[in-house]
Amino acid sequence: MATGPSPKWDVSHANGEGKTASVITVRSVLEKIMKNLNESDTRPVVPLGHGDPSAFPCFRTTRAAEDAIVDAVRSAKFNCYAPAVGIEPARRSIAEHLSRDLPYKLSPDDVYLTAGANHAIEVLVTALARPGANILFPRPGYPLYEARASFSQLEVRHFDLLPEKDWEVDLDSVEALANDRTVAMVVINPGNPCGNVLTLEHMKKWVTVLSSSPSQIAETARKLGILLIADEVYDHLAFGSNPFVPVGICGPITPVLTIGSLSKRWIVPGWRLGWIVTNDPTGILQRSGIVQALKSYLNITADPATFVQGAVTQILNNTKEDFFLKIINALHKSANICYDRLKEIPCITCPHKAEGSMSTMVKLNLSLLEDISDDMDFCVKLAKEESVVVLPGNQELWKYDPDSKPVSFLSTYAATVGLLDFLGLETYAFLATVISSYCPDWFVVGLKNWLRVTFSVEPLLLEDGLGRIKAFSLRHAKKK
Repeated sequence: MATGPSPKWDVSHANGEGKTASVITVRSVLEKIMKNLNESDTRPVVPLGHGDPSAFPCFRTTRAAEDAIVDAVRSAKFNCYAPAVGIEPARRSIAEHLSRDLPYKLSPDDVYLTAGANHAIEVLVTALARPGANILFPRPGYPLYEARASFSQLEVRHFDLLPEKDWEVDLDSVEALANDRTVAMVVINPGNPCGNVLTLEHMKKWVTVLSSSPSQIAETARKLGILLIADEVYDHLAFGSNPFVPVGICGPITPVLTIGSLSKRWIVPGWRLGWIVTNDPTGILQRSGIVQALKSYLNITADPATFVQGAVTQILNNTKEDFFLKIINALHKSANICYDRLKEIPCITCPHKAEGSMSTMVKLNLSLLEDISDDMDFCVKLAKEESVVVLPGNQELWKYDPDSKPVSFLSTYAATVGLLDFLGLETYAFLATVISSYCPDWFVVGLKNWLRVTFSVEPLLLEDGLGRIKAFSLRHAKKK
Protein backbone atom coordinates (compact mmCIF):
# COMPACT_ATOMS: atom_id res chain seq x y z
CA MET A 1 0.00 0.00 0.00
CA ALA A 2 1.34 3.43 -0.93
CA THR A 3 2.44 5.70 1.89
CA GLY A 4 3.12 9.39 2.12
CA PRO A 5 1.07 12.56 2.33
CA SER A 6 -2.57 12.37 1.27
CA PRO A 7 -3.35 13.99 -2.08
CA LYS A 8 -5.21 17.29 -2.05
CA TRP A 9 -8.19 17.02 -4.34
CA ASP A 10 -9.14 20.20 -6.17
CA VAL A 11 -12.76 20.83 -5.25
CA SER A 12 -12.52 24.60 -5.30
CA HIS A 13 -15.21 24.94 -7.94
CA ALA A 14 -17.66 22.81 -5.98
CA ASN A 15 -17.12 25.00 -2.92
CA GLY A 16 -17.22 28.25 -4.86
CA GLU A 17 -19.52 28.96 -7.75
CA GLY A 18 -21.45 25.75 -7.15
CA LYS A 19 -22.10 26.75 -3.56
CA THR A 20 -23.17 30.19 -4.67
CA ALA A 21 -25.81 28.74 -6.94
CA SER A 22 -27.01 26.09 -4.54
CA VAL A 23 -28.11 28.51 -1.84
CA ILE A 24 -30.44 30.56 -4.02
CA THR A 25 -33.26 28.08 -4.38
CA VAL A 26 -36.65 28.03 -2.71
CA ARG A 27 -35.93 24.60 -1.27
CA SER A 28 -32.61 25.53 0.33
CA VAL A 29 -33.97 28.71 1.92
CA LEU A 30 -37.02 26.89 3.28
CA GLU A 31 -34.72 24.24 4.73
CA LYS A 32 -32.80 26.98 6.56
CA ILE A 33 -36.05 28.37 7.95
CA MET A 34 -37.50 24.99 8.93
CA LYS A 35 -34.45 24.19 11.04
CA ASN A 36 -35.85 26.79 13.45
CA LEU A 37 -39.20 25.05 13.99
CA ASN A 38 -39.93 24.37 17.64
CA GLU A 39 -40.28 20.60 18.04
CA SER A 40 -42.19 21.07 21.29
CA ASP A 41 -44.99 22.97 19.52
CA THR A 42 -47.85 20.49 19.20
CA ARG A 43 -49.70 22.55 16.60
CA PRO A 44 -49.44 21.46 12.96
CA VAL A 45 -46.81 23.21 10.86
CA VAL A 46 -48.49 25.50 8.33
CA PRO A 47 -46.51 25.36 5.06
CA LEU A 48 -47.11 28.71 3.33
CA GLY A 49 -43.72 28.80 1.64
CA HIS A 50 -43.84 26.10 -1.03
CA GLY A 51 -46.27 25.59 -3.91
CA ASP A 52 -47.04 21.90 -3.43
CA PRO A 53 -50.69 21.36 -2.47
CA SER A 54 -50.69 17.67 -3.39
CA ALA A 55 -50.85 16.53 0.25
CA PHE A 56 -54.22 18.19 0.87
CA PRO A 57 -57.45 16.32 0.02
CA CYS A 58 -59.11 19.35 -1.58
CA PHE A 59 -56.24 19.50 -4.09
CA ARG A 60 -55.96 15.80 -4.89
CA THR A 61 -55.35 15.07 -8.55
CA THR A 62 -58.03 13.61 -10.79
CA ARG A 63 -58.73 9.88 -10.80
CA ALA A 64 -58.26 10.01 -14.58
CA ALA A 65 -54.59 10.90 -14.11
CA GLU A 66 -54.04 8.20 -11.51
CA ASP A 67 -55.71 5.60 -13.75
CA ALA A 68 -53.54 6.69 -16.67
CA ILE A 69 -50.37 6.01 -14.67
CA VAL A 70 -51.64 2.60 -13.56
CA ASP A 71 -52.64 1.68 -17.11
CA ALA A 72 -49.25 2.77 -18.48
CA VAL A 73 -47.39 0.66 -15.93
CA ARG A 74 -49.56 -2.41 -16.39
CA SER A 75 -49.37 -2.24 -20.17
CA ALA A 76 -45.65 -3.14 -19.98
CA LYS A 77 -45.14 -0.91 -23.04
CA PHE A 78 -43.17 1.74 -21.19
CA ASN A 79 -40.46 -0.15 -19.32
CA CYS A 80 -37.92 0.92 -21.94
CA TYR A 81 -35.63 3.86 -22.54
CA ALA A 82 -37.33 6.75 -24.29
CA PRO A 83 -35.91 8.98 -27.04
CA ALA A 84 -34.03 11.98 -25.66
CA VAL A 85 -36.78 14.36 -26.79
CA GLY A 86 -39.56 12.15 -25.41
CA ILE A 87 -41.88 9.55 -26.89
CA GLU A 88 -43.83 10.66 -29.95
CA PRO A 89 -47.40 9.97 -28.70
CA ALA A 90 -46.88 12.16 -25.63
CA ARG A 91 -45.32 14.95 -27.67
CA ARG A 92 -48.15 14.80 -30.19
CA SER A 93 -50.78 14.96 -27.46
CA ILE A 94 -49.11 17.96 -25.79
CA ALA A 95 -48.82 19.74 -29.15
CA GLU A 96 -52.53 19.20 -29.82
CA HIS A 97 -53.44 20.24 -26.27
CA LEU A 98 -51.50 23.52 -26.43
CA SER A 99 -52.55 24.34 -30.01
CA ARG A 100 -56.12 24.93 -28.82
CA ASP A 101 -55.03 28.28 -27.39
CA LEU A 102 -52.82 29.37 -30.30
CA PRO A 103 -53.50 30.94 -33.72
CA TYR A 104 -51.33 28.26 -35.34
CA LYS A 105 -50.78 24.53 -34.94
CA LEU A 106 -47.88 22.98 -33.08
CA SER A 107 -46.36 19.71 -34.23
CA PRO A 108 -44.77 16.94 -32.14
CA ASP A 109 -41.39 18.22 -33.34
CA ASP A 110 -42.07 21.46 -31.44
CA VAL A 111 -42.31 19.61 -28.11
CA TYR A 112 -39.41 18.35 -25.95
CA LEU A 113 -40.18 16.41 -22.78
CA THR A 114 -38.25 17.11 -19.59
CA ALA A 115 -38.12 15.75 -16.06
CA GLY A 116 -40.32 18.53 -14.73
CA ALA A 117 -40.25 22.27 -15.32
CA ASN A 118 -37.08 22.77 -13.26
CA HIS A 119 -35.30 20.45 -15.67
CA ALA A 120 -36.72 22.49 -18.56
CA ILE A 121 -35.17 25.61 -17.02
CA GLU A 122 -31.83 23.82 -16.79
CA VAL A 123 -32.01 22.70 -20.41
CA LEU A 124 -32.93 26.12 -21.78
CA VAL A 125 -30.46 28.16 -19.76
CA THR A 126 -27.63 25.74 -20.54
CA ALA A 127 -28.46 25.58 -24.24
CA LEU A 128 -28.57 29.37 -24.55
CA ALA A 129 -25.40 30.09 -22.55
CA ARG A 130 -22.32 31.40 -24.33
CA PRO A 131 -19.25 33.34 -23.13
CA GLY A 132 -20.03 36.95 -22.24
CA ALA A 133 -23.79 36.57 -22.68
CA ASN A 134 -26.48 37.89 -20.36
CA ILE A 135 -30.09 36.97 -19.73
CA LEU A 136 -33.01 39.04 -18.42
CA PHE A 137 -35.02 37.73 -15.45
CA PRO A 138 -38.02 39.31 -13.71
CA ARG A 139 -37.72 40.78 -10.23
CA PRO A 140 -39.44 39.36 -8.23
CA GLY A 141 -39.14 35.96 -9.85
CA TYR A 142 -38.30 32.30 -9.43
CA PRO A 143 -34.78 31.84 -7.99
CA LEU A 144 -33.91 28.63 -9.83
CA TYR A 145 -33.31 30.74 -12.93
CA GLU A 146 -30.53 32.63 -11.15
CA ALA A 147 -29.04 29.40 -9.85
CA ARG A 148 -28.95 27.82 -13.31
CA ALA A 149 -27.54 30.96 -14.89
CA SER A 150 -24.78 31.00 -12.26
CA PHE A 151 -23.80 27.42 -13.07
CA SER A 152 -23.80 28.27 -16.79
CA GLN A 153 -21.76 31.47 -16.28
CA LEU A 154 -24.50 33.66 -17.74
CA GLU A 155 -24.65 37.22 -16.47
CA VAL A 156 -28.04 37.86 -14.86
CA ARG A 157 -29.83 41.16 -15.36
CA HIS A 158 -33.14 41.90 -13.66
CA PHE A 159 -36.03 43.92 -15.01
CA ASP A 160 -38.66 45.07 -12.55
CA LEU A 161 -42.26 44.05 -12.13
CA LEU A 162 -44.40 46.94 -10.90
CA PRO A 163 -46.61 46.22 -7.87
CA GLU A 164 -48.56 49.44 -8.34
CA LYS A 165 -49.53 48.24 -11.82
CA ASP A 166 -50.58 44.70 -10.88
CA TRP A 167 -46.99 43.50 -11.36
CA GLU A 168 -46.73 44.47 -15.02
CA VAL A 169 -43.33 44.33 -16.71
CA ASP A 170 -41.41 47.63 -16.47
CA LEU A 171 -40.67 48.10 -20.15
CA ASP A 172 -38.26 50.96 -19.47
CA SER A 173 -36.04 48.69 -17.38
CA VAL A 174 -36.11 46.03 -20.10
CA GLU A 175 -34.98 48.51 -22.72
CA ALA A 176 -32.22 49.82 -20.45
CA LEU A 177 -30.83 46.37 -19.70
CA ALA A 178 -30.70 44.64 -23.09
CA ASN A 179 -27.68 44.79 -25.36
CA ASP A 180 -26.11 42.81 -28.16
CA ARG A 181 -25.14 40.03 -25.72
CA THR A 182 -28.65 39.46 -24.36
CA VAL A 183 -29.81 35.95 -25.25
CA ALA A 184 -33.31 35.84 -23.78
CA MET A 185 -35.94 37.41 -21.56
CA VAL A 186 -37.97 35.32 -19.11
CA VAL A 187 -41.61 36.01 -18.27
CA ILE A 188 -43.67 33.97 -15.81
CA ASN A 189 -47.39 33.82 -16.50
CA PRO A 190 -49.44 33.33 -14.37
CA GLY A 191 -46.97 34.97 -12.05
CA ASN A 192 -44.83 33.20 -9.50
CA PRO A 193 -44.40 34.68 -6.91
CA CYS A 194 -46.81 37.57 -7.49
CA GLY A 195 -50.06 35.82 -8.39
CA ASN A 196 -50.66 38.15 -11.33
CA VAL A 197 -51.97 37.22 -14.78
CA LEU A 198 -50.64 39.12 -17.79
CA THR A 199 -53.22 40.86 -19.95
CA LEU A 200 -53.16 40.43 -23.69
CA GLU A 201 -52.83 44.20 -24.09
CA HIS A 202 -49.73 44.39 -21.90
CA MET A 203 -48.26 41.29 -23.51
CA LYS A 204 -48.50 42.90 -26.94
CA LYS A 205 -46.75 46.01 -25.62
CA TRP A 206 -43.62 44.21 -24.49
CA VAL A 207 -43.59 41.94 -27.50
CA THR A 208 -43.67 45.11 -29.61
CA VAL A 209 -40.73 46.45 -27.63
CA LEU A 210 -38.82 43.25 -28.30
CA SER A 211 -39.60 43.00 -31.98
CA SER A 212 -40.33 46.20 -33.80
CA SER A 213 -40.06 49.50 -31.93
CA PRO A 214 -37.08 51.82 -32.58
CA SER A 215 -35.22 50.93 -29.38
CA GLN A 216 -32.05 49.20 -28.25
CA ILE A 217 -33.94 46.00 -27.47
CA ALA A 218 -35.69 45.98 -30.82
CA GLU A 219 -32.38 46.43 -32.58
CA THR A 220 -30.97 43.56 -30.55
CA ALA A 221 -34.02 41.41 -31.30
CA ARG A 222 -33.83 42.09 -35.04
CA LYS A 223 -30.08 41.62 -35.47
CA LEU A 224 -29.17 39.09 -32.80
CA GLY A 225 -32.46 37.65 -31.60
CA ILE A 226 -33.68 38.15 -28.04
CA LEU A 227 -35.87 35.16 -27.39
CA LEU A 228 -38.81 35.03 -25.04
CA ILE A 229 -38.86 32.24 -22.47
CA ALA A 230 -42.43 31.90 -21.22
CA ASP A 231 -42.69 30.03 -17.93
CA GLU A 232 -46.29 28.82 -18.00
CA VAL A 233 -46.13 26.13 -15.34
CA TYR A 234 -49.29 27.65 -13.82
CA ASP A 235 -51.11 27.86 -17.15
CA HIS A 236 -54.89 28.26 -16.88
CA LEU A 237 -54.72 28.60 -13.09
CA ALA A 238 -56.34 32.04 -13.39
CA PHE A 239 -59.34 33.06 -11.31
CA GLY A 240 -59.54 36.85 -11.56
CA SER A 241 -60.61 39.33 -14.21
CA ASN A 242 -57.76 38.45 -16.59
CA PRO A 243 -58.01 35.14 -18.44
CA PHE A 244 -54.84 33.18 -19.08
CA VAL A 245 -53.39 33.90 -22.53
CA PRO A 246 -50.29 31.94 -23.60
CA VAL A 247 -47.30 34.02 -24.62
CA GLY A 248 -46.97 31.66 -27.58
CA ILE A 249 -49.63 33.69 -29.42
CA CYS A 250 -46.78 36.12 -30.09
CA GLY A 251 -44.76 33.42 -31.86
CA PRO A 252 -45.31 34.94 -35.32
CA ILE A 253 -43.78 38.20 -34.01
CA THR A 254 -40.86 36.91 -31.95
CA PRO A 255 -39.76 33.33 -31.12
CA VAL A 256 -41.14 31.99 -27.83
CA LEU A 257 -39.80 29.04 -25.85
CA THR A 258 -42.55 27.87 -23.51
CA ILE A 259 -41.99 25.90 -20.32
CA GLY A 260 -44.90 23.82 -19.04
CA SER A 261 -45.65 20.76 -16.95
CA LEU A 262 -48.29 18.55 -15.39
CA SER A 263 -47.14 19.62 -11.92
CA LYS A 264 -49.41 22.52 -11.02
CA ARG A 265 -52.55 22.18 -13.12
CA TRP A 266 -52.85 18.46 -12.34
CA ILE A 267 -51.34 18.84 -8.82
CA VAL A 268 -48.70 16.14 -9.38
CA PRO A 269 -45.28 17.80 -8.91
CA GLY A 270 -43.73 14.49 -7.90
CA TRP A 271 -44.43 12.93 -11.29
CA ARG A 272 -41.73 15.13 -12.85
CA LEU A 273 -43.20 15.55 -16.33
CA GLY A 274 -42.50 18.86 -18.03
CA TRP A 275 -41.91 20.19 -21.51
CA ILE A 276 -40.27 22.82 -23.65
CA VAL A 277 -42.26 24.02 -26.65
CA THR A 278 -40.83 26.03 -29.55
CA ASN A 279 -43.49 28.54 -30.60
CA ASP A 280 -41.73 29.48 -33.80
CA PRO A 281 -43.93 29.43 -36.92
CA THR A 282 -41.34 31.49 -38.81
CA GLY A 283 -38.53 28.96 -38.19
CA ILE A 284 -36.07 31.34 -36.52
CA LEU A 285 -35.15 28.89 -33.75
CA GLN A 286 -34.43 26.15 -36.26
CA ARG A 287 -32.24 28.34 -38.48
CA SER A 288 -30.35 29.86 -35.56
CA GLY A 289 -29.29 26.46 -34.22
CA ILE A 290 -31.20 26.73 -30.95
CA VAL A 291 -33.35 23.70 -31.72
CA GLN A 292 -30.22 21.63 -32.31
CA ALA A 293 -28.70 22.95 -29.08
CA LEU A 294 -31.79 21.79 -27.18
CA LYS A 295 -31.59 18.34 -28.74
CA SER A 296 -27.88 18.08 -28.03
CA TYR A 297 -28.29 18.91 -24.36
CA LEU A 298 -31.25 16.55 -23.98
CA ASN A 299 -29.01 13.76 -25.30
CA ILE A 300 -26.72 14.08 -22.28
CA THR A 301 -29.23 14.73 -19.51
CA ALA A 302 -31.92 12.85 -17.61
CA ASP A 303 -35.29 11.84 -19.08
CA PRO A 304 -38.71 11.85 -17.44
CA ALA A 305 -39.84 8.35 -16.49
CA THR A 306 -41.04 6.53 -19.61
CA PHE A 307 -44.21 5.23 -17.97
CA VAL A 308 -45.22 8.80 -17.05
CA GLN A 309 -44.63 9.82 -20.66
CA GLY A 310 -46.78 6.87 -21.66
CA ALA A 311 -49.63 8.14 -19.49
CA VAL A 312 -49.66 11.68 -20.93
CA THR A 313 -52.11 11.07 -23.78
CA GLN A 314 -54.66 9.45 -21.50
CA ILE A 315 -54.22 12.19 -18.88
CA LEU A 316 -54.82 14.97 -21.40
CA ASN A 317 -57.73 13.24 -23.11
CA ASN A 318 -59.58 11.93 -20.06
CA THR A 319 -59.34 14.78 -17.55
CA LYS A 320 -62.77 16.38 -17.20
CA GLU A 321 -63.32 20.12 -17.05
CA ASP A 322 -65.01 19.81 -13.66
CA PHE A 323 -61.67 18.77 -12.12
CA PHE A 324 -60.02 21.96 -13.36
CA LEU A 325 -62.98 24.03 -12.15
CA LYS A 326 -62.72 22.43 -8.71
CA ILE A 327 -59.04 23.35 -8.46
CA ILE A 328 -59.66 26.89 -9.73
CA ASN A 329 -62.48 27.42 -7.24
CA ALA A 330 -60.36 26.09 -4.37
CA LEU A 331 -57.47 28.41 -5.29
CA HIS A 332 -59.83 31.37 -5.72
CA LYS A 333 -61.33 30.78 -2.29
CA SER A 334 -57.89 30.46 -0.70
CA ALA A 335 -56.60 33.58 -2.49
CA ASN A 336 -59.51 35.60 -1.10
CA ILE A 337 -58.92 34.28 2.41
CA CYS A 338 -55.23 35.11 2.12
CA TYR A 339 -55.82 38.66 0.90
CA ASP A 340 -58.53 39.44 3.46
CA ARG A 341 -56.57 38.09 6.43
CA LEU A 342 -53.28 39.69 5.43
CA LYS A 343 -54.97 43.08 5.17
CA GLU A 344 -55.79 42.80 8.88
CA ILE A 345 -52.10 42.77 9.82
CA PRO A 346 -50.78 46.33 10.36
CA CYS A 347 -47.16 45.63 9.38
CA ILE A 348 -48.08 43.93 6.08
CA THR A 349 -49.12 45.59 2.82
CA CYS A 350 -50.70 43.44 0.12
CA PRO A 351 -50.66 45.56 -3.07
CA HIS A 352 -52.43 43.05 -5.29
CA LYS A 353 -54.98 40.31 -4.71
CA ALA A 354 -53.72 37.16 -6.40
CA GLU A 355 -55.57 36.34 -9.61
CA GLY A 356 -53.57 33.28 -10.60
CA SER A 357 -50.97 30.68 -9.61
CA MET A 358 -50.68 29.74 -5.92
CA SER A 359 -48.90 32.61 -4.17
CA THR A 360 -48.89 36.33 -3.51
CA MET A 361 -46.27 38.93 -2.58
CA VAL A 362 -46.68 41.17 0.48
CA LYS A 363 -44.47 43.94 1.84
CA LEU A 364 -43.21 44.18 5.41
CA ASN A 365 -43.21 47.53 7.19
CA LEU A 366 -40.31 46.98 9.58
CA SER A 367 -40.80 50.41 11.16
CA LEU A 368 -43.88 48.97 12.89
CA LEU A 369 -41.96 46.03 14.35
CA GLU A 370 -39.36 45.72 17.06
CA ASP A 371 -36.60 43.10 17.25
CA ILE A 372 -37.19 42.12 13.60
CA SER A 373 -34.24 43.12 11.42
CA ASP A 374 -35.40 42.03 7.97
CA ASP A 375 -37.63 39.59 6.09
CA MET A 376 -35.39 36.59 6.76
CA ASP A 377 -35.39 37.37 10.47
CA PHE A 378 -39.20 37.64 10.34
CA CYS A 379 -39.48 34.22 8.70
CA VAL A 380 -37.04 32.51 11.06
CA LYS A 381 -38.73 33.85 14.20
CA LEU A 382 -42.19 33.15 12.79
CA ALA A 383 -41.23 29.52 12.24
CA LYS A 384 -39.78 29.23 15.73
CA GLU A 385 -42.64 30.91 17.56
CA GLU A 386 -45.69 29.98 15.48
CA SER A 387 -44.71 26.94 13.36
CA VAL A 388 -45.65 28.82 10.19
CA VAL A 389 -43.29 28.75 7.21
CA VAL A 390 -43.28 31.55 4.62
CA LEU A 391 -40.63 32.53 2.08
CA PRO A 392 -38.60 35.74 2.39
CA GLY A 393 -37.97 37.92 -0.62
CA ASN A 394 -34.43 38.75 0.58
CA GLN A 395 -32.23 40.04 -2.24
CA GLU A 396 -28.94 40.29 -0.33
CA LEU A 397 -26.21 38.70 -2.41
CA TRP A 398 -23.48 39.11 0.21
CA LYS A 399 -23.63 38.69 3.95
CA TYR A 400 -20.75 38.80 6.39
CA ASP A 401 -19.57 35.42 7.63
CA PRO A 402 -16.20 35.33 9.43
CA ASP A 403 -15.99 31.55 9.05
CA SER A 404 -16.54 31.45 5.30
CA LYS A 405 -13.89 30.17 2.90
CA PRO A 406 -12.42 32.26 0.06
CA VAL A 407 -14.72 32.29 -2.94
CA SER A 408 -13.11 30.58 -5.89
CA PHE A 409 -14.17 33.08 -8.52
CA LEU A 410 -12.16 35.88 -6.89
CA SER A 411 -8.81 34.78 -8.29
CA THR A 412 -10.39 34.09 -11.68
CA TYR A 413 -11.85 37.59 -11.78
CA ALA A 414 -8.55 39.15 -10.70
CA ALA A 415 -6.67 37.34 -13.45
CA THR A 416 -9.28 38.35 -16.02
CA VAL A 417 -9.11 42.08 -15.33
CA GLY A 418 -5.39 42.22 -14.57
CA LEU A 419 -6.09 43.22 -10.98
CA LEU A 420 -3.16 41.26 -9.56
CA ASP A 421 -0.62 43.00 -11.78
CA PHE A 422 -2.15 46.41 -11.06
CA LEU A 423 -2.34 46.12 -7.27
CA GLY A 424 0.66 43.99 -6.50
CA LEU A 425 0.66 40.75 -4.56
CA GLU A 426 0.44 42.14 -1.02
CA THR A 427 -2.45 44.52 -1.71
CA TYR A 428 -4.30 41.88 -3.70
CA ALA A 429 -3.86 39.32 -0.90
CA PHE A 430 -5.26 41.80 1.65
CA LEU A 431 -8.29 42.59 -0.52
CA ALA A 432 -8.85 38.91 -1.19
CA THR A 433 -8.97 38.24 2.55
CA VAL A 434 -11.48 41.02 3.13
CA ILE A 435 -13.71 40.22 0.15
CA SER A 436 -13.62 36.50 0.85
CA SER A 437 -15.09 37.11 4.31
CA TYR A 438 -18.33 37.93 2.55
CA CYS A 439 -20.10 34.76 1.49
CA PRO A 440 -22.86 34.59 -1.11
CA ASP A 441 -26.25 34.61 0.57
CA TRP A 442 -29.83 34.37 -0.64
CA PHE A 443 -31.38 36.00 -3.64
CA VAL A 444 -34.69 34.17 -3.19
CA VAL A 445 -37.41 36.02 -5.16
CA GLY A 446 -35.64 39.35 -5.42
CA LEU A 447 -37.40 41.87 -3.15
CA LYS A 448 -35.88 42.66 0.22
CA ASN A 449 -38.33 42.89 3.11
CA TRP A 450 -41.12 41.31 1.14
CA LEU A 451 -42.66 37.88 1.69
CA ARG A 452 -44.03 35.26 -0.66
CA VAL A 453 -47.10 33.67 0.88
CA THR A 454 -48.41 30.48 -0.72
CA PHE A 455 -52.15 29.92 -0.26
CA SER A 456 -52.57 26.48 -1.83
CA VAL A 457 -53.38 24.67 1.42
CA GLU A 458 -56.60 23.52 3.09
CA PRO A 459 -58.77 26.60 3.91
CA LEU A 460 -58.96 25.86 7.65
CA LEU A 461 -55.20 25.39 7.86
CA LEU A 462 -54.70 28.59 5.85
CA GLU A 463 -56.97 30.51 8.24
CA ASP A 464 -55.03 29.09 11.18
CA GLY A 465 -51.66 29.98 9.68
CA LEU A 466 -52.65 33.53 8.78
CA GLY A 467 -54.07 33.98 12.28
CA ARG A 468 -50.73 32.90 13.72
CA ILE A 469 -48.90 35.40 11.48
CA LYS A 470 -51.20 38.14 12.81
CA ALA A 471 -50.58 37.10 16.42
CA PHE A 472 -46.83 37.02 15.80
CA SER A 473 -46.87 40.46 14.18
CA LEU A 474 -48.91 42.01 16.99
CA ARG A 475 -46.61 40.44 19.58
CA HIS A 476 -43.58 42.00 17.88
CA ALA A 477 -45.24 45.35 17.19
CA LYS A 478 -43.51 48.46 18.49
CA LYS A 479 -45.05 49.76 21.65
CA LYS A 480 -46.68 53.16 21.31
